[in-house]
Amino acid sequence: MLGFVPPLPQQPGRPPSAGHMIVCGDDALARRLAVELRFVYGERVTLLLPPGRDANSPETPLTQRGRAAALFGRMSAAMNRAGNGNGTAGGGGSGDTNAGVEAVRIMEAPEPSDDVLEEAGVDRAAALALVYDDDERNIRAALTARRLNPRLRLVIRLYNRKLGQHLEELLDQAAAVAMPGIDPALLDASTTVLSDADTAAPALAATALTGSSKIIQAEGLLLRAAERPPPRPGENLDPGLCTLALLSSTTNDPAGSEGSDSSGDEAPQLLPDEQTVAAAEGRGTVVLEAISQAGPDRPATRMGGRGAPLAKVFSRRLRWSALGFALAAVALVIVSVLTTEDSLPHSAYLILLDLLSMNDPSEDGTTARKIIQIFSGVAGILLLPLLIAAVLEAFGTLRTASSLRRPPRGLSGHVVLLGLGKIGTRVLVRLRELDIPVVVVEEDPEARGIPLARSMHVPTVIGDVTQEGVLEAAKIHRAHALLALTSIDTTNLEAALYARSVKPDLRVALRLYDDEFATAVYRTLRTAHPGALTRSRSVSHLAAPSFAVAMMGRQILGAVPVERKVMLFAALEVAGHPQLEGHTVEQAFRAGAWRVLAIDATPPADRAPDLAAIPPYNPGGDATPPPSGLVWDLHPGYVLRATDRVVIAATRRGLAELLRRQRSVAPRR
Repeated sequence: MLGFVPPLPQQPGRPPSAGHMIVCGDDALARRLAVELRFVYGERVTLLLPPGRDANSPETPLTQRGRAAALFGRMSAAMNRAGNGNGTAGGGGSGDTNAGVEAVRIMEAPEPSDDVLEEAGVDRAAALALVYDDDERNIRAALTARRLNPRLRLVIRLYNRKLGQHLEELLDQAAAVAMPGIDPALLDASTTVLSDADTAAPALAATALTGSSKIIQAEGLLLRAAERPPPRPGENLDPGLCTLALLSSTTNDPAGSEGSDSSGDEAPQLLPDEQTVAAAEGRGTVVLEAISQAGPDRPATRMGGRGAPLAKVFSRRLRWSALGFALAAVALVIVSVLTTEDSLPHSAYLILLDLLSMNDPSEDGTTARKIIQIFSGVAGILLLPLLIAAVLEAFGTLRTASSLRRPPRGLSGHVVLLGLGKIGTRVLVRLRELDIPVVVVEEDPEARGIPLARSMHVPTVIGDVTQEGVLEAAKIHRAHALLALTSIDTTNLEAALYARSVKPDLRVALRLYDDEFATAVYRTLRTAHPGALTRSRSVSHLAAPSFAVAMMGRQILGAVPVERKVMLFAALEVAGHPQLEGHTVEQAFRAGAWRVLAIDATPPADRAPDLAAIPPYNPGGDATPPPSGLVWDLHPGYVLRATDRVVIAATRRGLAELLRRQRSVAPRR
């Protein structure tokens, strides 16, 4: 049920007003981002889509424009329901915070060319998001947009992280040349390069782990948010540093659903107050569990060691043959010493010559010597095929060293990962960083992540996961979890259903785009297998808040999925936020919107611009990691000052309220 779909705006000749935001893309992320900006931040949005159907979802009958309109219709209906109910989560006020903002303007064009960007109003826009699936198209459009509007804030989606760093520096330099004397803080926010794969991979990898811990990094510190089940009767659990969320009231009901933004009262509650937590009996929680010092990034480990052991080079049969030949040679040496009364070194030397057929016949020797020479010659004949087999197997091993490794027989307790596209590749790296054994299933032998799986010696099965025998080859019956991360929802669902038929208690995490479809899937799987854990995640839903915040000129420290909702962690300057400035920490807390977690005590002149970066230090030397300037043990009565910088946990709407621009004020030029 798509809900009410409003008529699409037809404004080809109407130029957009100044200060709007433009989103260019060709997949679900572009549509989600436009929804985020329009319905959460209340911005005027122009959405540029390619004509025709979504290439990643050829089975859908809707075009890109039709799918976007359907999504906007569902969000509009949800906003209207919220407005007629209890209002927004952020506090009292009407439900629709976007009153007076026109509908999203949808344009169709095969490429973001100069003419198309000019028609979209890039010269008057406040920000432009380029979220095409193709890195080259995003780079080309970013260079064009920077030339057309040097003051434009750019948010670019790139999978290649190293290239993204160079591109960000280049575009920032172009902005600095066009605007001499620009504030460094504004210049730092003028170009932001993000990857939806990097944003979503930690959350997706966490679904495969027991405990469902999520890690957020801030100024060299690691914040661990852990999901906890409801306490048993009489059991007192450690409350942690604070409660970040209450899980859906139906999470432990086999017929329930995993809550999302459209779940109403049954949805999980983000950032509840103490009274709500105390009254919520029988509900699971997400708590801020620990804060620890972060070390340097550890590389992803290989499975099966770094080198090629002897067992991988030569087969078991060949090794047993070589051992038998060696024992026969030793036996011949011992017999020669006992029968000829020769010394051990000389007997070994003569036997070696006989084995290699390098000695003359012993015509004048004793009978025992002649018999030993005959046996040595026979053994030498057997040595020749053994050497040939060893050479062939060694060459075969070298030839197949670059091939994919098959799952070993005794493997168990591993994670089966379906799909090695952009998302699956990043999740694979994350799982190997945690030393979790993985078996990969991929249909395309030329997929993006195949070379990485080969270099990391990760067992890989090439085949269609919907075909019989493919999951069995991945040892699904002995696996700990299944991560179905292909780009096709129905393929992920089919793989999950088949895996559950093989192993009913298997932990399953699905990549599903549509919330209503995910709710139906979750409810069915929970009813059929109440004892097994089921999770569903949407990559675009996890990544869209990060891109939206970047378009507002900020960067988030991380995002934590709470069922199918998202909670954000961000660093903000208190100045310019009347909801924070002059209030105590306790007064600044708004249930369901934001909570102040820490204050940066570092002097403003010495603060690092990016709190997510790890301070450099030498882990191998005597020096210890430098102390962080963040103060986490806050007194509730501390008054926030304009010079403070705080780390907050916020909902999407709460952070939008803090960052929302005044519509009556022109964008900063």
